[in-house]
Amino acid sequence: MTELVLKQEVYEIVGAAMEVYYRLGSGFLEPIYQEAIEIELNRRSIPFEARKKLTISYKGQPLRKKYIPDLFCYNQIIAELKVCERLESRQAAQLINYLKATSCRVGLLVNFGSSIKLEWKRYVL
Repeated sequence: MTELVLKQEVYEIVGAAMEVYYRLGSGFLEPIYQEAIEIELNRRSIPFEARKKLTISYKGQPLRKKYIPDLFCYNQIIAELKVCERLESRQAAQLINYLKATSCRVGLLVNFGSSIKLEWKRYVL
């Protein structure tokens, strides 16, 4: 049986996001959830950097333009926060491209916009 990559770390990040969703529900703009999840990650002692500039390379050469994810957790997981009705393939494609370009293996899309429940998806390269 194959073990999930960074299983515990993803579990902890998603748990923090669920707490934020439980407390705030849906209906706020993304900056509110960004600030709230930063507080929750700190409370849980989950290492992260908000809005860290990551280098993207093209054919082995770093580009001047940087990618700035919402959260960079455990120095290896990109987390993108969304507030939309539902996650779409275009958002997944964008995250997958960022994973490829930054050499990160694990990414999370976290959607606070659903009125039913927190929506999240894990992507691994």
